Amino acid sequence: MYIVRDIFHLEFGHFRHVKQLLDEAYDKKLFPGTERDRILSDFTGTSYRVILESPFETLAEYETMLTSGMANAAWQEWYNRLKAHVRSSEREILKVVR
Repeated sequence: MYIVRDIFHLEFGHFRHVKQLLDEAYDKKLFPGTERDRILSDFTGTSYRVILESPFETLAEYETMLTSGMANAAWQEWYNRLKAHVRSSEREILKVVR
């Protein structure tokens, strides 16, 4: 089992816009196979982050989701709107050991 975390560092005051965009993406199922995803926001530490956390049984499952989602024209249009609110981002891929 793997946990993938996409961490977005947001522009100051943009959290509300990003939350609306994420709700839209999940409502339109722009992220295929993400029924167990979580959307997290920071409570302490570096401010103005949104973290998308997704579990995958294998890295191949993650790669399939990533490539099929990014090929979708609706996802690409949505992602271009999201980028206007993001200062930087990073990704963590964690292996669950217990």
